[in-house]
Amino acid sequence: MQISQLETILDDDGIIFLTYGGLLTQALIVGMTEALEKESKTHDLNKKVAHNLLTIFIELSQNMMNYSKKSNMSGNAIDSKGLIIVGLDKDANEYYVFSRNIVNINDSEKIIPKIKQVLSLDKAALKLLYRELRKSGREKHEKGAGIGFVEIAKRCDSMECDFTDINDETQYFSLKATIHNVKD
Repeated sequence: MQISQLETILDDDGIIFLTYGGLLTQALIVGMTEALEKESKTHDLNKKVAHNLLTIFIELSQNMMNYSKKSNMSGNAIDSKGLIIVGLDKDANEYYVFSRNIVNINDSEKIIPKIKQVLSLDKAALKLLYRELRKSGREKHEKGAGIGFVEIAKRCDSMECDFTDINDETQYFSLKATIHNVKD
């Protein structure tokens, strides 16, 4: 693909604040978060919208870094690769964070019920569930508290996800969280 084709795609989709595809590390996530903070100020985003975008971006980036399941060339280690895009859909007047990474099918079977539960709740119920999970530590595991999807759902206006089979063992996991554009 030529760069001009990519630029056309990005222009057609609206303002793209950040797009990245590849190996994710904590240092890279920190750098991209700083870039998003600057973009938010440059585009004069409402502070609440900017904070919610940053939080969602961090949650999704860390999920991709910690849970991607694509084996590297040696077949042993896990590459924490993913695709993440933060932008503004001008037509819909909403900001979005889109992520896609590879997950093991066994992991997707654990993720699906959690996402279904989160999508079934209103904002008040999400807040209660969040508090309960924080207090109880029920979803706690070695890589975090396990409440990332609840955090994302609390901060966005809509959330959609999809699993697409790659082979018998892995799937693409895509998640898009949108936030309505609010002026101060």
